[in-house]
Amino acid sequence: MNKSDLELIAESVDGQTTAFDTLVTRYQDQLYNALFQILRSAEDARDVSQEAFIMAWKKLETFRGDSEFFTWLFRIAYNLAMTRARKKKLPMASAAGNGYVEAVSPGPMQRPSDRLELAEQQHQVHTALAELPEEFRTVLVLKEMEDLKYEQIAEILAIPVGTVRSRLHRARLILREKLERILSGDANSNHLKATH
Repeated sequence: MNKSDLELIAESVDGQTTAFDTLVTRYQDQLYNALFQILRSAEDARDVSQEAFIMAWKKLETFRGDSEFFTWLFRIAYNLAMTRARKKKLPMASAAGNGYVEAVSPGPMQRPSDRLELAEQQHQVHTALAELPEEFRTVLVLKEMEDLKYEQIAEILAIPVGTVRSRLHRARLILREKLERILSGDANSNHLKATH
C-alpha cells in the first residue's frame, strides 16, 4: 500500500529515514525536471534538487500541511535557485540551445524523417522557452510541464493567483511570437535552400 505524503512526513519527523527516502524517490524526478527547465543547467538543477531535499529534511517539522508536499518542496527549491542565480550573477536562462532535446519516443509506424522533424520541433520549443524572461518561463513550466494548479504556483512564487494568470497569459503570447519567428526563419531558410 502506498502511504500518503502526510503519513510519510509524520514517520520522517519521528525519525524514520526510509519514509523520507520514499518522499525523495516520489518527487526527485519531477523536481529535477522543473528546475532544469527553469535553470537550463543539468548541473545546477541536480545541485539545487539535492540542496532542496536536504533543507526539506532539516525543516520537515515546520511543514504544516496547508499545501501539498511538492508545493512546499518546490518553494524551497525555487528560493535556492534564485539565490544561486543571484550569486552567480547569471540569467536564469543562460543559454538557448544547450543541446537538450527531450527524448523522442517514436511510434511503431513513424519514419526516421518524422522523428527528426519532431526532435527539431522540440528543440525549437526549448530554444524559445529558454529565451523567455525567468518570471514568465517559471510560471509556464510549472503550469504546462508540471501541471500545477494556479494556487500552487502562487504559493511557490509567493505572488497572487491573478499575477500567475497574467504571467501565464503573457508567457504564452511571448512563446507563440518567438516560435512564429523561429518557424518563419526556418521556412525562409528552407526556401533559400530549395532555390539554390
